[in-house]
Amino acid sequence: MQPLPGWPHCWPCFCLLLLASLGARGALQYPRAAPEQVHLSYLGEPGSMTVTWTTWVPAGSEVQFGVHVSDPLPFRALGTASAFVDGGALRRKLYIHRVTLRGLRPGVQYVYRCGSAQGWSRRFRFRALKNGPHWSPRLAVFGDLGADNPKALPRLRRDTQQGLFDAVLHVGDFAYNMDEDNARVGDRFMRLIEPVAASLPYMTCPGNHEERYNFSNYKARFSMPGDTEGLWYSWDLGPAHIVSFSTEVYFFRHYGRHLIERQFRWLESDLQKANKQRATRPWIITMGHRPMYCSNADLDDCTRHESKVRRGHHGKFGLEDLFHKHGVDLQLWAHEHSYERLWPIYNYQVLNGSREAPYTNPRGPVHIITGSAGCEERLTPFVIHPRPWSAVRVKEYGYTRLHILNGTHVRLQQVSDDQDGKIVDDVWIVRPLLGRRMYL
Repeated sequence: MQPLPGWPHCWPCFCLLLLASLGARGALQYPRAAPEQVHLSYLGEPGSMTVTWTTWVPAGSEVQFGVHVSDPLPFRALGTASAFVDGGALRRKLYIHRVTLRGLRPGVQYVYRCGSAQGWSRRFRFRALKNGPHWSPRLAVFGDLGADNPKALPRLRRDTQQGLFDAVLHVGDFAYNMDEDNARVGDRFMRLIEPVAASLPYMTCPGNHEERYNFSNYKARFSMPGDTEGLWYSWDLGPAHIVSFSTEVYFFRHYGRHLIERQFRWLESDLQKANKQRATRPWIITMGHRPMYCSNADLDDCTRHESKVRRGHHGKFGLEDLFHKHGVDLQLWAHEHSYERLWPIYNYQVLNGSREAPYTNPRGPVHIITGSAGCEERLTPFVIHPRPWSAVRVKEYGYTRLHILNGTHVRLQQVSDDQDGKIVDDVWIVRPLLGRRMYL
């Protein structure tokens, strides 16, 4: 038997080449156990941080950490891994690892790597969150960031490396979509955000683009505190209580009224508790994906006078009355691929503090829509004439900076990526410590 043209003229060489070829193809089909898609989250326990990552084969779940960049890492923490099977046709299996570090010193920078003897990540750095209410957290806030056209991500990476933030709030819609191409788009997105998410607590809420397979990709990949549904939770950060919830329960029929009511009752209870601790944590901030109000030129829920998020399911379990009743200060939204700041508002009434200082002692919550981080669907236009409750509208890619200075002052800045990082909106919200629960 003659060898094929171009192949070696000895069978041992042919066999060696064949084995090498099969080995190379096997390496592609069965990736190593080295961690990827590393990201952090904060589960609300002072002195802690949770590390989450993915492998493609079963492996150990360990984090080694210390305070010196080049020295050996003296501390170790163990965790757990769980298999996640994507709902797509290929039923791809990922192994999601979670390890919680405890006993961290407030404000100290740590170096860590995660994995096992089967494979380790590179070293990352993060700064442990400070404890208690008496410090000034700085956050990056945005929604609607995709694996394609992630315009704001390079600037977010640079700002993170420069130490501008203590945490990230991603207000729904990831990757576009995490389940696409049998969850490979989700893998690509998680790799893209790793330089930010492996350095800061990356706190999330679900958007409409996570709905496939009952939000399974979202709930598997992110480690958020609280409720077992994986769709709502709250946590304390400095002088603020931050509440993350799902607007999507109002839009997908298979949830039914029972889940809408469950979340509503949970929100009601959580806000009652938050008001009891308002002397120490005065600010209540909510984050949900689909806004109650917007002035965009589309047919989304927020363009309707009786939006589902605002008024509820058949007029029940609406969130505007609930948030107003419990004195929520700031409501963060996304979904619309633009930036919009509203005047303080309740039931379509503008409730500015005064003509000269509308955000000083406002008589209603302040709404911010920040969904222009960048995705394949591009930017969303506005209607020609702004609504009377719309204060600022920006149709540019970018993200929002939120600085919770103290118990009375919060600063919001919109960073335009289209204008090379220029601050295109800058506003202070000022509320007194006394009488904080109710709006007058």
